[in-house]
Amino acid sequence: MTYAGIPEENATLENSKVMLLSVPYDGTSTWGKGADKGPELFLDASENMELYDIETGTEPYLEGVWFAGEVAENSSPEAMTDAVYRKTKELMQHDGKLFTLFGGEHSVSIGSIRAFGEKYPDLTVLQLDAHTDLRPEFHGSACNHACAVFEASQKLNLVQVGIRSCDIEEMQFVKPENMFWAHDIAKDANWIDRVLERVSGNVYITIDLDAFDPAIAPSTGTPEPGGLQWYPVLKLLRKVFEKCNVVAFDIVELMDSAMPKPTAFLAAKLYYKMLAYYHKAGGRKL
Repeated sequence: MTYAGIPEENATLENSKVMLLSVPYDGTSTWGKGADKGPELFLDASENMELYDIETGTEPYLEGVWFAGEVAENSSPEAMTDAVYRKTKELMQHDGKLFTLFGGEHSVSIGSIRAFGEKYPDLTVLQLDAHTDLRPEFHGSACNHACAVFEASQKLNLVQVGIRSCDIEEMQFVKPENMFWAHDIAKDANWIDRVLERVSGNVYITIDLDAFDPAIAPSTGTPEPGGLQWYPVLKLLRKVFEKCNVVAFDIVELMDSAMPKPTAFLAAKLYYKMLAYYHKAGGRKL
């Protein structure tokens, strides 16, 4: 199996500028279940999209995408996080290649962000999400999906975009200068420029698909109303890739449901768009 059914010659480690890791984990989600099927749905949708990107005039797959397998550990949230961390550290040895991860629920990002934070102490984590995910622990674990970026908020430069759901205990960890609430974005024509002021240098992008409005991405664990739209998100991402050195990104929370295909196809196109922007911008910059 190759990503998007691309030719084998574009899917080897040696010939690829991109690595794709799958983490089909759904151990801590608390409402909608089925994120463990997300990687499978994503890969199926990817095989059914056109591989020419109209906007950039490129075929990103020609730069190569190596499928690095999956992390199947699911005995506990802590064991999964450690397994993702160790696998990410292993893959980071392939210097100069873009690390990408597809989940799974958002707890799968904790281990990979931790690994990149150790390598890049100045790392900015750009989070697109409906939820703050800033609980120090939830349901007895610090490796819960509700804690996905708490560690990053304490150790790294966390910038949060599209947030529209938050528990009051999380407000003490919110950095107002780095928080772009969805209700503010809705009335600010310059919100993308303001986000870019807070994002620089080495960047890890983590995208929970519930950042999008459920009208276009309904198959997520907790589809919150009032979400982000497709083209503004692409504009932000394109500018981040142009400005910064994106070292890794992940996409999470694609959930199986009665009608998962629209969200799965959005996720597939989003991933491929990010590859197009990465290569168009010249790849790794630092």
